[in-house]
Amino acid sequence: MLRFLAFIFSRNIYKIWSPIVRWVLIFKGMKVGKGFYIEGIPYLKIRGAFSNVTIGNNVKIFGNIDFRNRENGKIIIGNNVEIDNDCRFVAANNARLELKNNCFIGPYSMFNAGEDITLGSYTISGGFVHIQSSNHGLEKSQKIWLQKHTYGKIIIDEDVWLGANCTILQGVKVGEGAVIAAKAVVTNDVVPYSIVGGIPAKEISLRK
Repeated sequence: MLRFLAFIFSRNIYKIWSPIVRWVLIFKGMKVGKGFYIEGIPYLKIRGAFSNVTIGNNVKIFGNIDFRNRENGKIIIGNNVEIDNDCRFVAANNARLELKNNCFIGPYSMFNAGEDITLGSYTISGGFVHIQSSNHGLEKSQKIWLQKHTYGKIIIDEDVWLGANCTILQGVKVGEGAVIAAKAVVTNDVVPYSIVGGIPAKEISLRK
């Protein structure tokens, strides 16, 4: 319905819609900065505290967005961040999921933080990026579904480019200025200013 109204009345409808959404989020207990803009509807599956979700100043969301937390999980979106349509952000346990200032996140991306996930400033991503800081236990003596999760922090330094459909798995640090090729699966640390690709991802080249 919202997009239909935008089709009829132009995208200016979102300038009216965005302050309404911001007010509702603040009313529920989230912290939302000035200049908030959204072209969709937030889906909120908040089983922890609403106050554990913080959205900075001048954040732009170009469609729907999905925020989920439980236990003491925290979601922190920095200033001047742009997020494309239908991205999901999940923080559980005591994890801190943080996007620092001036990041751009492509559409349909997913961030699952059972342990801390940090994206440095000026990091950009293509669509369908998956960042996952937890995993199922894999011992053959027990059903996978019944095993405890394993966890590992993910740190992505600033000025990193995450190509479309890439996956970053638990315990990985991606160095400053690195490039992750499309569809790469990153299971080990990435050297600053390197270009990696493949499954599992390996160094292809270095930025010049």
